[in-house]
Amino acid sequence: MLSRRFCLTHPSGEDIYLFTLRNGTGTEVQITNYGAIITAFRVRNKKGAFNDIVLGFEKIEDYWSPAYLSQHPWFGCAVGRYANRIKNASFELQGKKYELARNHGNEHLHGGIDGFDKKVWKFIVSGESPQPFLELGYTSRDGEEGYPGNLKTVIRFELNDAGELSYTYRAETDKATPVNLTHHDYFNLHNGQGTIREHEIRIVASHILEQDKNLVATGKVLPVEGTAYDFRDFSGINEGLKELDEYDKSFVVDEPGLTAPRLVAEARSEISHLHLQVYSTEPVVHFYSGKWIPSVEGKGHTSYGPFSGFCLETHQHPNAVNLPNFPDTILQPGEEYFQQTIYKINQV
Repeated sequence: MLSRRFCLTHPSGEDIYLFTLRNGTGTEVQITNYGAIITAFRVRNKKGAFNDIVLGFEKIEDYWSPAYLSQHPWFGCAVGRYANRIKNASFELQGKKYELARNHGNEHLHGGIDGFDKKVWKFIVSGESPQPFLELGYTSRDGEEGYPGNLKTVIRFELNDAGELSYTYRAETDKATPVNLTHHDYFNLHNGQGTIREHEIRIVASHILEQDKNLVATGKVLPVEGTAYDFRDFSGINEGLKELDEYDKSFVVDEPGLTAPRLVAEARSEISHLHLQVYSTEPVVHFYSGKWIPSVEGKGHTSYGPFSGFCLETHQHPNAVNLPNFPDTILQPGEEYFQQTIYKINQV
């Protein structure tokens, strides 16, 4: 089933709604048109109790509160026009240099100061057949955050009875422009409680992207073998954190789907007996262990902080606009950008 509830009016004057998708087994996903944010993802555990596996807030207005945005962790939102970091917040395209908004020191991060995560998306359509779905759209105007072209983006969420939540992006432009979209969900398979250190992770990747001191991709590709980044078999997050300060790294998928989603990463918990599988068309999975999650009160008066959740962000190669050896991330007029990622939940 699908339902919609009016929440409040945004300071911009636009109405904010909360949409609920529910499948035949009781799995429930809630999404707001502010930032296309997934605010809740409730699944049953082995004992039959519901377990909300994503971080977020009960009050939509908390997503734009000054306290939250001062240390903005991008809880559960759409990210665009360009995921991850762009070096020196600039790039050259067709002989012209473009200066982007600088919101991460000298770099451009996750679309800039006022990216897709802070936009009120327009409701397009929803339905219940063959499964509950919701489509939201946003048009990024020429020059927004420094990008060229008017970019029309649609995101479609679907929830089926197999416990699969998918999101699909489609976009088109009237000028050549960089596009690299993702969704920034923070998972904690323990009903959002405690830290994610006891989770186990597997990433189908034999290589990572080298990053400079500001975590910007340099263009070099490094093997994971013999390092704390080797997640080709399930490995505990805490084991790696004994060696590393955090995980904030892009993994190159061994055999990306490109046109049809393939398994790229998974996580499991022996505490909740839940197993998350991530399927995607994207060639990169960025694993972030949540070190910089601010101390805020989340759903159910839960106290969030460092390592309260982890991200498995699926997207194109970061900083590719400045690295000719990386795959092209420029969308041309007449082309359609396409990205699909599926979160599948099982009990183990």
